[in-house]
Amino acid sequence: MIRRASLLAAAAAVWGVAAWFLWRTTVPSSLHLPHVDEHGFFTAAQLHAAASFSRVEDILFWGTTLLQIAALAAFARWGARWARESAAGPVGTGMLLGMLGFALVWVVQLPLEVVDLWWQRRHDLSKVGYTSFLFGDWFSLAGQFVFLCLALAIVMGLARRFRSTWWIWAAPPFIGLTLLFAFVSPYLVTTHPLHSARLRAIASRLEVQEGVGHVPIEVQDIHDVTSLPNSEATGLGPSRRVIIFDTMLDGRFTTGELKVVIGHELGHLARHHIWKDVGWYALFAFPGLFLIAQVTKLRGGLREPAAVPLALLALVVLDLFALPLQNAISRHMEAEADWRALVTTRDPKDAIALFRRFVPTTLDEPNPSTWDYVMLENHPTIVQRIAMAEAYATSAAQSP
Repeated sequence: MIRRASLLAAAAAVWGVAAWFLWRTTVPSSLHLPHVDEHGFFTAAQLHAAASFSRVEDILFWGTTLLQIAALAAFARWGARWARESAAGPVGTGMLLGMLGFALVWVVQLPLEVVDLWWQRRHDLSKVGYTSFLFGDWFSLAGQFVFLCLALAIVMGLARRFRSTWWIWAAPPFIGLTLLFAFVSPYLVTTHPLHSARLRAIASRLEVQEGVGHVPIEVQDIHDVTSLPNSEATGLGPSRRVIIFDTMLDGRFTTGELKVVIGHELGHLARHHIWKDVGWYALFAFPGLFLIAQVTKLRGGLREPAAVPLALLALVVLDLFALPLQNAISRHMEAEADWRALVTTRDPKDAIALFRRFVPTTLDEPNPSTWDYVMLENHPTIVQRIAMAEAYATSAAQSP
């Protein structure tokens, strides 16, 4: 008992040290963000439009989440009976139950997802047709089915081999898959090189300032799917890319604002945020799998197919409870990328203009409620981003 307590204490200490290293940031700890009144940057009509749009989006999100949990709770209660009617063997039966649970969740949340599509189409944020939405995404669904089957094959195979300690052995394969996906993800989307010579020259200068070496700037044509502007830093090592949606290049954003966008994404790469994402995943994989192992003991453990429905329910509930911490980590890294963009571009004016433009183009609330901020926001709020730009401008003006 004493040895077990010592091991747990050592594991907690290692976890804490690793989390401290991952949490480190170049944003000055002394940086004071001034108060920003959203009414000074946005019209009453813009604030009303963003609030009304977000209100319905919140209802749809929580409605979908509750439907998922209810469906999986029912599946955990009654779905195990199918485990006795399969001749596919324990692991095969578990995979079949996993696919059945996945299909059940897809069916129950589909009506609200159609409503969400209607709501976004009404606000000109989505251009996806209803037929395409219902029948045009089978490839993605098939990929999710395959991943679910692979995950169940891994955990059930290890559970049958190691019984109560399977979760220790299961974490490394999932971390490896996460690392593999981070590397190959840029190759899974169709892009083309950035055509603007001016933006390419800006990117080259920012690459030198950030010390990231050459990073290809790619464009993803997404205008036939959505009008939402977006960009991302993606890939590891030779697969690193900055991908910009073509909706950011349609004339709504100035060259100065796009410079800030590129600086932000290069900041992610300079601060190794994709590696840190994998690191955070690794830190949560072990306790998450441990908790799933404890819950599934109620059905004989994951060596038994009957435990699979309960495992799916536990996974969704754990994801929901982990959401505030996941969002906090994401906001922390996004804030650092904002800071890197300010440091490299030295252009708080265009940064503020960019953040202001996000409200009418995305209908994001510039200052959401605390509940929404904690549970739903994975970026700093618009007013926080404006405040950081103003704080940078103040500190730059005071520098000799």
